[in-house]
Parts: sequence; structure tokens; C-alpha cells
Amino acid sequence: MKSTVLSAEEEATILAFRQHTLLPLDDCLYALQATIPHLTRSSLHRCLQRHGISRLPEVSGDKPDKRKFKPHPIGYCHIDIAEVRTEEGKLYLFVAIDCTSKFADTELLEKATTRVVADFLRALLTAISTRSTQC
Repeated sequence: MKSTVLSAEEEATILAFRQHTLLPLDDCLYALQATIPHLTRSSLHRCLQRHGISRLPEVSGDKPDKRKFKPHPIGYCHIDIAEVRTEEGKLYLFVAIDCTSKFADTELLEKATTRVVADFLRALLTAISTRSTQC
């Protein structure tokens, strides 16, 4: 079934983001709205349901004990790049998540060159500084 609200590229972005971050629905919505401004909670949920990833995997069971992460100051970001394949071709999903506040910034770009990465980092710094002045 195809979405009437989301393009194939937007759906691919949502799926890659959810599978990569395993964030809950509302956190995904908050992080992705900067990239997909018309995204609503219901359209995000329907997209995840359509692709069978609306529920996060259970974390209990025979897993080893979780080690706690080192505490980090706000502004310490985990940054990753995921390749997203769409009908139009290959795109790159850039994701940056502040390890303390869980603030996430995403961009879907056509290339992953040094210049593009540098531009993403500059935009991330601007987003973080803008966000910190609003708090």
C-alpha cells in the first residue's frame, strides 16, 4: 500500500531513521519534522505500521547486562550517516543525536562528500546554539 501523504523518498527516510536510531514514535516525530515539515504523528505511525516496524523490539531476555554510558555534557553528539535507497536512487541520511538531551538533527542529502559533511556540521552547530538560546 502506498501513502497518500508521504513520498517514497520521505518514507525511506523515516524507515532508515527508525531502524538506525530505534527511537520511540514521538522522538522520531520530533527529530524528523525538521526534514519532513508536513509529517504528523498519525502519518508517521501509519508509515511505520505499513512497513512492520511500528513497535520497538523487546529488550528483555538473554541479553548481557547493559553497561552505562559515560555521562556527557549537553552538546556531545553521536553523528552517523546511513545510506537510503529510493526509487530515484541512493541518498544519504545524516543523523546527529545529543547523547544527554536526545535532541536529534537530520538531513537527507544526495552526496556524502567532505564539503557536504562540513555543511551538515555547520548547520548542526547552528541548530544546537539556536536551541540552547531558546531554553
